[in-house]
Amino acid sequence: MKKLLLAALIAGTTFAAQAKDISFAMEPSYPPFETTNSKGEIIGFDVDVANAICKEIQANCTFQNQAFDALIQGLKQKRFDAAISAIDITEARAKQVAFSEPYFNSAASYIAKKGTDFAKVKNVGVQNGTTYQSYVTKETSQYNTKSYASLQEAVLDIKNGRIDAIFGDTPVLLDMLQNHEGLEFVGEKVENPAYFGNGLGIAVNLKNKELVAELNKGLAAIKANGEYQKIYDKWMTAQ
Repeated sequence: MKKLLLAALIAGTTFAAQAKDISFAMEPSYPPFETTNSKGEIIGFDVDVANAICKEIQANCTFQNQAFDALIQGLKQKRFDAAISAIDITEARAKQVAFSEPYFNSAASYIAKKGTDFAKVKNVGVQNGTTYQSYVTKETSQYNTKSYASLQEAVLDIKNGRIDAIFGDTPVLLDMLQNHEGLEFVGEKVENPAYFGNGLGIAVNLKNKELVAELNKGLAAIKANGEYQKIYDKWMTAQ
């Protein structure tokens, strides 16, 4: 009996030693990827993906609120271990942080009030610090760009006529359409590999190759065992 107890204690100690803590940062005003519930808890597609990955690699996940435009700087300063916040993998960002394999395919779209003539759109709202802001600013000189800390603020302005359209991640805009009447997609979806279309990745400090490998291992596992598809079906509406 003593030997069995000793063996159990050793096994428990080994598991504890193997378990690791991973702190994730995200900007939780971006449903369905991340948002907060009535209790103030961060929930969403990204949270469930991260938790599923952590379960596979025997890690303990924690999540914290961080402004989107401060995520990369926070990783460089090692204020948290990883950022999972619908971050598009781009060449420019890959010079500053390391990315996991893509966990979601990305595309961009415009939404506007129903009946809007897209050819007459002049003022476009985007979220600050995003690839969507960069794209509109650098590639669409015909638009006046207004940046917001959160796209929720942009919704108020589009309803009040202060902007004509919002440009952003297609699933996020779709979620907005389902929660705000009177809006619709306008124009065509936009794919530009320099800004988006390479997929969303989990970002970590550039030197932390070991964590990237662990995250990729967990991501591959949840895609293989069907857990990823369950999470996708829970949060994403068919495009």
